[in-house]
Amino acid sequence: MAYWLFKSEPSTWSWDDQTAKGETGEEWNGVRNYQARNFMRAMKLGDRGFFYHSQTEKAVVGIVEVCAEAHPDSKADDPRWECVDIKAVRPFVQPVTLDQIKSDPRLSDMVLVKNSRLSVQPVSEDEWRAICVLGQTEPD
Repeated sequence: MAYWLFKSEPSTWSWDDQTAKGETGEEWNGVRNYQARNFMRAMKLGDRGFFYHSQTEKAVVGIVEVCAEAHPDSKADDPRWECVDIKAVRPFVQPVTLDQIKSDPRLSDMVLVKNSRLSVQPVSEDEWRAICVLGQTEPD
């Protein structure tokens, strides 16, 4: 299993919006960055990801699962853009803020710390476990 981080502005698509989609999940569309698109192309069914609220909250708030592998983005006019579908798995007991992540030495090499603008990014297994502990949730 691989691990990922999906960033969204809560005013555009929030954790509550994601959980409301239930088991069917929702397309993670609208990504227009080649690196982020390529990460989605690498995702497999069952991969897990952090759902991160950007902008005001700047915190990991829950765990999602890839429920459909890369396919054409239904919101794109250009066939180069692809996306995956994700479904909510569970919320964090305690959101993990960007400040917490930046101050934790175990997470100093995390893509979120080094390239915070990338909307879809990989997470190492060690980073996954550390953030789950901080969020008081089981890492699976």
